[in-house]
Amino acid sequence: MADDDPFETQLLAEMRANDGDVISGPLAGHPLLVMTSRGAKSNEDRRAILTYHRDGDDFIVAGTAGGAASDPAWLRNVEADEHVTIEVRSERSEAKATIVEGAERDRVWADHVKALPWLADYPAQTGRLIPMVRLTRTSAPR
Repeated sequence: MADDDPFETQLLAEMRANDGDVISGPLAGHPLLVMTSRGAKSNEDRRAILTYHRDGDDFIVAGTAGGAASDPAWLRNVEADEHVTIEVRSERSEAKATIVEGAERDRVWADHVKALPWLADYPAQTGRLIPMVRLTRTSAPR
């Protein structure tokens, strides 16, 4: 993987050892998934560990970049290529990443904040509209 960060590597190991649950550290109890996208410039696999909520069968993630003023790099990747792989709990699937816009974006943001209330202050903190992305499985989980 082209983005081997020690914190993420440890977090991923903990998730995989606990059927997707994080039981220690600052992300304990957060619903997390792993999305792998193709780097828009590098063409290498890029990993992002993201909080999510469910919207029907889909997974909704937000481009918060941890509260940074700019969009996360993974957003450019899914803009360039919507085909991603997701790992949720112990299941991996191919998925389509769709950037949600307009009224639908506002609805899924409101639902995201309802499910993950600690994100409510991010728009004011970042000074930008937080992009929302819908992940729709295109293959059966394996």
